[in-house]
Amino acid sequence: MKKLFNDTGLRWLWLTLLCLIIDQVSKQWVAGTFDYRETLSVLPFFNLTYVHNPGAAFSFLADQGGWQRWFFTAIAAIASIVFLVWMAKTPKQQRLLSIAFALILSGAVGNLIDRVLFGYVIDFLDFHWAGFHFAAFNIADSVIFIGAALMIFESFTNKEDNQEANKDANLKANIESQNESDDEEQKNKTNKVKS
Repeated sequence: MKKLFNDTGLRWLWLTLLCLIIDQVSKQWVAGTFDYRETLSVLPFFNLTYVHNPGAAFSFLADQGGWQRWFFTAIAAIASIVFLVWMAKTPKQQRLLSIAFALILSGAVGNLIDRVLFGYVIDFLDFHWAGFHFAAFNIADSVIFIGAALMIFESFTNKEDNQEANKDANLKANIESQNESDDEEQKNKTNKVKS
């Protein structure tokens, strides 16, 4: 088990946990400090605004009758499992990809917690310009975005590194397999001598 955490992307689970804590603490701070829909102007282009989002990004399906809560909960749960598995299968040499998976996992779990507990996601980051307000979002949404951007960046910049990491992983697996075969052969010879 220790090897799994040392040799794969799972070594970045601490980042997932850190971002998850920041996300949940910030949401609870906003919910405990602001009234619903209360806005605090922080900068000419940025407000803190406490809102609930029962839908997905950009309030997609927010006006439905409630079924979307469980639909988006299921999607977030499945996505969390998928990203956890991908982290476990990613060699530690692919650091950027592992960090991307850790961030996306954190965001998915952060919003999953909100949906399960409240039936909506707490959003509070409100950027605006010239009277146009971008859809409010939260820390979980931010780390999902950053993780996705890192995945895209990594896919364009590290093809050679990925191939090298895969070669290293395959070489290591072949050496371990050969060592196991040699050990088995040695045991067989020892058993024959004893007989």
